[in-house]
Amino acid sequence: QVQLVESGGGLVQAGDSLRLSCAASGRTFSSYVTGWFRQAPGKEREFVAVVNWNDGYTYHANSVKGRFTISRDNAKNTVYLQMNSLKPEDTAVYYCAAKASRRLVTTQREYDYWGQGTQVTVSS
Repeated sequence: QVQLVESGGGLVQAGDSLRLSCAASGRTFSSYVTGWFRQAPGKEREFVAVVNWNDGYTYHANSVKGRFTISRDNAKNTVYLQMNSLKPEDTAVYYCAAKASRRLVTTQREYDYWGQGTQVTVSS
């Protein structure tokens, strides 16, 4: 069974940086993609970024492009989300998700495994 555990969230000020981690276990992930999603209060969950474990290809949502960077460490079975120049509108619960796929998946309903989420709060 795949398990995903997020960490690294917290309370920061606008302009600060945070790095989220998603530790994966229970499977060999070479044929998986892992995505980050976020859900702000009163809003639907939205796609943030995705990485292919096999080749390292990535894709980021326009709203975070240039500020956030997704990456993976195969040796540690961990995916990271480096978040720079944080804004109050980035405040949300951030979730990582995994799916067996060769292509980059941005649609949340296609993902099979989810972590419990980590809170990110950005004050102005």
